[in-house]
Amino acid sequence: MAEDEAPAGRKPYLAGGAEFAALYDVKRLQVSQWISRDHTLDYRYAKIISGSPYWLLQFVKGFGETTPRPKHLNQTELERLTKEQGPGYWVREVEQLPPLVGQAELVTLFRLPSGALLRKAMSTGRFRPADYNLSGSPIWLLEPVVADAPALRAGARGVDWVADEGVLAALRDGSYDGPGSRIVPRGKAANKTAE
Repeated sequence: MAEDEAPAGRKPYLAGGAEFAALYDVKRLQVSQWISRDHTLDYRYAKIISGSPYWLLQFVKGFGETTPRPKHLNQTELERLTKEQGPGYWVREVEQLPPLVGQAELVTLFRLPSGALLRKAMSTGRFRPADYNLSGSPIWLLEPVVADAPALRAGARGVDWVADEGVLAALRDGSYDGPGSRIVPRGKAANKTAE
């Protein structure tokens, strides 16, 4: 089996901003500065989920060797992260990722009036546990969530849990451009774009 094939029951290794920072023993703000100020990092090897970037761990582990000043990778943190996500597999290109969703995409997919309904279903155990918890955010593989929808519908009182077919098709084929598909500037960056 090739390194980038998806073995059954496994998920691709990913890293959010907090994990990226931990892998290089820097503060999370440094990762943002590598993007906005230093331009040594971009989003080519990241999937935007619920408005945040999640990089391919394959890219992250080699990132330090590509910068003008080499950065040391924390091997202990890499081992911890791969163990936490295991069993997993390595992906070299974002296009090789299976469809992934966060809370913003799920609210849109199931036409929920707010994220509060999703969070309630999660807190009561009716909604499947997240496949990842990266940088404090839950992320799911799309297909198991869709497979669970009939059971959610059967036990629901106020929510239909019927997937919007157009959104589902866009999430599957990578063309989704709804809520969560872009990074929304916050703080000082948001003020600059508003001017």
